[in-house]
Amino acid sequence: MSDDAHNNDSHHNLMVDNKKLFMWLFLGSDCMFFGTMISTHLIYRKLYPESFDPTSLFSLELTSFSTFILLMSSFLMALAVSAMHKGDIKSFRRNTLGVIFFGLIFLVCQVFEFTEFVHEGLTLKSGTFGSTFFMLTGTHGVHVAIGLFWLTCMYFYSYTGKMDPHESAIDVEVAGLYWHFVDIVWIIIFTVIYLIEFIK
Repeated sequence: MSDDAHNNDSHHNLMVDNKKLFMWLFLGSDCMFFGTMISTHLIYRKLYPESFDPTSLFSLELTSFSTFILLMSSFLMALAVSAMHKGDIKSFRRNTLGVIFFGLIFLVCQVFEFTEFVHEGLTLKSGTFGSTFFMLTGTHGVHVAIGLFWLTCMYFYSYTGKMDPHESAIDVEVAGLYWHFVDIVWIIIFTVIYLIEFIK
């Protein structure tokens, strides 16, 4: 192997390592951010109990459906990453489009749920539950929207002819890490915000 080829490989590996490192650092900080908000919600629910009963508004069927949709999108994201590593652009596009579609369904369900809650009187100013609930689920919704924008850009970029499977595989993998993280956070939110209220 020539020195130039060796230097190119070293540079490529360094770029791969840096992209993964930056994403893991971001996810670590985001994990602490969500952890703080979730802990705040649980502590406030314990210290400042309210007469308001969230289960009277929650639709466990709708939220369970949204959770299932997001889990399915995570499965398709894994397939998209695998397809890009194999150099199968068509499969990457198909699975990425599925992720985007499911992600949009999740957001539509969340907007519908928020609209119903506001209509019933639960708002950001409705005591500690309302403020922590909307801040937590709303922030997660923003993360989903950012992920959808990112994946949509990747999807359309794949049609420009500039997407090289070997070079772009790491970019798709990094996007996959972000999307899986968003899904995991929602599972925790679904458990501590929704399910725990029905268990009490």
